[in-house]
Amino acid sequence: MNTNYSENIKKLEEYKKWLLEDEKSENTIEKYARDIRMFLDYLKEEYEDGEAVTKQHLIKFKEKLEGSYAISSANSMLVAVNVFLKYLGLECLRVKLFKVQKQVFSEESRELSKTDYMKLMEAAKLLHKNRLCLVMETICSTGIRISELEYITVGAAKIGRAEISCKGKKRIIFIPKKLCKKLIVYTRDNEIDTGIIFRTKTGRPLDRSNIWREMKKLCTDACVEATKVFPHNFRHLFARTYYKIKKNIVHLADILGHSNINTTRIYTVSSGTEHMREIEELGLIV
Repeated sequence: MNTNYSENIKKLEEYKKWLLEDEKSENTIEKYARDIRMFLDYLKEEYEDGEAVTKQHLIKFKEKLEGSYAISSANSMLVAVNVFLKYLGLECLRVKLFKVQKQVFSEESRELSKTDYMKLMEAAKLLHKNRLCLVMETICSTGIRISELEYITVGAAKIGRAEISCKGKKRIIFIPKKLCKKLIVYTRDNEIDTGIIFRTKTGRPLDRSNIWREMKKLCTDACVEATKVFPHNFRHLFARTYYKIKKNIVHLADILGHSNINTTRIYTVSSGTEHMREIEELGLIV
């Protein structure tokens, strides 16, 4: 591998096809491609065209990421680049990830609370954004990913459950009765007789970027910090709420569709305020 940009872009396109054949999800492919392209852009800007890529190039890229991104984000980008290098047969160029001590509580500036969620729902109702209201309620009450909204169909609403197919795995998720009733009313009002409920006029699943933008616009009216409002945070709220009541992380992992229970643990960490309260309640100050 060298720093020739056009050659590297061709390799990236071939890699994307390979990921697709390996049955990786569209979101995973998009994420990997975006991070790898960032690395290729870095090589183009910093080095002469055609220069052989060495381990030093990767180390310098890693240093650049450290100064520009949160460690978790930088590590995510390094993973994408490392996997790409492995695909090219260049495992010798891969770099180590940044070491991070696991945090036992979540940052409140990024945590969507139940109060925030209720504010968003109320604002959506007042603005007559019925579809957005139902999208938020569906993700938050079932724990599904935004990419899995397409499995919420008219048929699923009628029987109260949906079969989700994601990353080569299938699982059944149950839809609360109250939500089913709301979904059926919505389909009747919008003349949706069959198929996907949350769809465009052409019948395609709603675009995640459009949903994301709608949620962000709602923040001002709801008086909720925009940093807390993005589709995946509704899934996090479901997970934290479920775990707080049931304390069954294994069952929660099954509901969320996680193969690794350590992934589920990330969803269940308490807030900094809650963590501090638990520490205070130990009563160990004389």
